[in-house]
Amino acid sequence: MKMITDKNEALIAVKEYGYALQYASYELQKDKEVVLTAVKQDGRALFYASEKLTADKEVVLEAVEQDGMALKYASKELRNDKEVVLAAVKQDGDALYASDELRNDKEVVLAAVEQNGFALKYASYELRNDKEVVLTAVKQDGKALEYASYESYELRNDKEVVLAAVKQNGKALKYASFELRSDKEVVLEAVKQNGEALFDASDELQNDKEIVLTAVKQNGRALIVSDELKNDKEVVLEAVKNNGWALGHASEELQGDREVVLAAVKQNGEALQYASEELQAEFNKKIEDFIKTLK
Repeated sequence: MKMITDKNEALIAVKEYGYALQYASYELQKDKEVVLTAVKQDGRALFYASEKLTADKEVVLEAVEQDGMALKYASKELRNDKEVVLAAVKQDGDALYASDELRNDKEVVLAAVEQNGFALKYASYELRNDKEVVLTAVKQDGKALEYASYESYELRNDKEVVLAAVKQNGKALKYASFELRSDKEVVLEAVKQNGEALFDASDELQNDKEIVLTAVKQNGRALIVSDELKNDKEVVLEAVKNNGWALGHASEELQGDREVVLAAVKQNGEALQYASEELQAEFNKKIEDFIKTLK
């Protein structure tokens, strides 16, 4: 595309497609009206603005309000301007990474993690140890618990924090303390949200019938975890009703149970391959007989 040198033409172009600023002449990339129009349409068009305009607070505020990640293209001074950074992280919490000086500002970090829990990874060590900040983060995305400081065991062992995390995302259980991965209330909440959280529960709770039943009702695949309950008909029936493939993880005895196999193949016909040879033959014979009636 040829360079745009006419201001009116540039204004029309960037109003429709902010990134068209890249085709504007250097003179137009220094023109505040043109650049403001561009960043209002696409904040990241700030990348093509002149150095002077990346240090212009009005321009940068417009850019980050449209796309928080435009903060990375602002001048160093504005990347550490609290008003600008707050506007950026409210639009996209991950914009916190672009500001070195404000990662330890609690107001800024709270705004960031409220928008995107994973922004916790960019917070200072002190704030990754702050219960209010971490609790806000995990309520937005449970797996943000991963970024609570490892040096501080306290928050990974804080039941209020971990419960909030697993209720939002059951798989956050893997980042909890061993004590809380052994806590029945916590694990129940985790497997209610995601049955596969059973993989991260303590060995004892992986064989707790109430927990395993809850897990397989949410995700039949969770049956693979519980060695002791693969021969429990109630548990296996719930697992195969949710996911027929779970029949492959049932005991040999239950793979030969007609009720269990029927429930599995109703959910997924291909689960028949995990049935006993006797039942496979019986089901296949019924299918063949049915096909004959259609001829």
